[in-house]
Amino acid sequence: MIPFGKAKVVREGRDLSIITYGALVQRSLVATKQAEQQGISVEVIDLRTLQPYDWDAITATVQKTNRVIVAHEDSLSFGYGAEIAARIADELFEHLDAPVRRVAATDTFVAYAPQLEDAILPQVADVAKAISELHGF
Repeated sequence: MIPFGKAKVVREGRDLSIITYGALVQRSLVATKQAEQQGISVEVIDLRTLQPYDWDAITATVQKTNRVIVAHEDSLSFGYGAEIAARIADELFEHLDAPVRRVAATDTFVAYAPQLEDAILPQVADVAKAISELHGF
């Protein structure tokens, strides 16, 4: 059983952190393997539950890497990712070396056609691009 409010570090890293949940955990892991080939060490935190979410784990990873990507399948605006990014910026600003970056679905309805769904929802390439851009910030 997954404990409520207890995140899991699924990959240790030192250069930046990805805070994620759901389908983006696996996609983030694939992107981190690509980043590793470029010498970028990425930590991946799987929140596992959203109500409550593990603020202590988020705080620890932000203080460790000082760069954060919040990745999720919900729309970019008004979702959990926006709330988590806002709270990090508000409460952990002094630990950040770069702005919090979000990788999320476009602000539209999710289509039923697989090729359109892939265009709307964040993919491995979207996470990999965010890693590269945030690392170079």
